[in-house]
Amino acid sequence: MTRLSVLLLVALVVSGLWLVKTSYESRRLFAEIERAKAEETQLAADAKRLDAERRTEATHLKVERTAREKLQMRLATADVTVYVNDTRRGAAGVPSQEASSASGPTVEVAR
Repeated sequence: MTRLSVLLLVALVVSGLWLVKTSYESRRLFAEIERAKAEETQLAADAKRLDAERRTEATHLKVERTAREKLQMRLATADVTVYVNDTRRGAAGVPSQEASSASGPTVEVAR
């Protein structure tokens, strides 16, 4: 009978240790799931914020202001427009005899 008692006592201790290990693993996995959910929420909020920033940065006024301030660009007006006429070509775009002897295209600046 003592052998049976010892065997049952060992089985009880092993069962108790298994229960503790399983409970610990369950709590660890639950905490990991909660961290992943919190990270998912944070990433979703960041994605919404970045999308709103992208839409703000892509507006026409923002692009125009950036082009004007950072790139030193300006609107094309008649004051700054340069017209190039190729005198080597005739009216239809076909080279003419007298125009082919010219040294190159002429540049006319319209101001």
